[in-house]
Amino acid sequence: MNGKHAIYRVYQALCAGMLRLFPAGRQTLVQGDGCITKIPELLKTHGIKAVQIITTPGTIRRGTIAPLLAHCKDAGIRTVLYTGVSPDPTVAEVEAAAECFFVSGCEAILAIGGGSVIDCAKVAGARAVKRDLPVGKMSGMLKIHKKLPLLLAVPTTAGTGSEVTLAAVITDETCHYKHAVMDYCLIPRYAFLDPGLSCSLPPDMTAYSGMDAMTHAVEAYCNRFCSPKMKAHAMKAVSLIGANLLTAYREPANKAARMNMLTGSYEAGIAFTNAYVGYVHAVAHGIGGLYHVPHGEANAILLPKVLAAYGSAVYEPLARLERKMRVSGGKPEREERMSGAESERDVRMEQEWRGKCAHPGRRMETARRRMPCWRRRLSRESAG
Repeated sequence: MNGKHAIYRVYQALCAGMLRLFPAGRQTLVQGDGCITKIPELLKTHGIKAVQIITTPGTIRRGTIAPLLAHCKDAGIRTVLYTGVSPDPTVAEVEAAAECFFVSGCEAILAIGGGSVIDCAKVAGARAVKRDLPVGKMSGMLKIHKKLPLLLAVPTTAGTGSEVTLAAVITDETCHYKHAVMDYCLIPRYAFLDPGLSCSLPPDMTAYSGMDAMTHAVEAYCNRFCSPKMKAHAMKAVSLIGANLLTAYREPANKAARMNMLTGSYEAGIAFTNAYVGYVHAVAHGIGGLYHVPHGEANAILLPKVLAAYGSAVYEPLARLERKMRVSGGKPEREERMSGAESERDVRMEQEWRGKCAHPGRRMETARRRMPCWRRRLSRESAG
């Protein structure tokens, strides 16, 4: 271990100690099919009369939150929609969301979407209370130090775990750098896991987001600073995701599988918030910032390569995770057998998924050719 690596290890150990000393924000978890209809009454108990809903145009177009909007109207709660969030939320989008919050006179923020939407909502809330602190200055650990407006998170994908984490990732579009903003005040006060909202998620996004959650759990579990308590969360996440990801991929409307995936993503979020991720995410963030490769896709491609590079250091923890997947019914991919009852569409969809994971395409090839452009960025993101 050279001097630079030693410094990284000491820094990581100190941060791990800090995470155990600082109490996490108190969060209330609400889960179940249709649970988002409870949000208006919850807002009323907090005296909220106007709420900003940060989401995507697709969520509005599909009509999945139309019942929620109707319930808010019946409860006398004014809703203000902000839908300008891209798959890689930018500093400009955060600033626009924060300005919308102020101009419209809202008192709470409700994020409904994937990790991009929730991350944008978190940092927009931070900008709402820290008007003099730009997003770039928030990058890093514990830079905000101020309570956010009431923040509620409703994930529509089972991947990032952003609904329970203290982190948000925002891209600076001027230099294609991803800022990782981390502070306990970013943990949403309420998280709602409603499986019905993810049933319309396309198969490829189901795969990518599911592999993002799996990567969170595996990297957290293999981390040398992971406590026994966090290992239990990571193990539960691997068990749930391993047993349900292919079912959710093949049967999009299967609410039981969707609920298990949401729970697995949530458990993985708890684990990696307290135990970190590793080189897979460090490289994936660099690639995503420069080439806009979907984060879960990059993780799925990189995870086996990075684990192989770790070698014998991860053999034992990976063996434990694999045994847990077997017990929970999530067999390794090589043991999956397609039964005669499964349709040709299922076979084609699985082949497409495997093909995308095996052949990242031009964007990843370009990333490999331009490795020197972002190697230093990756060393800053990884801690060891």
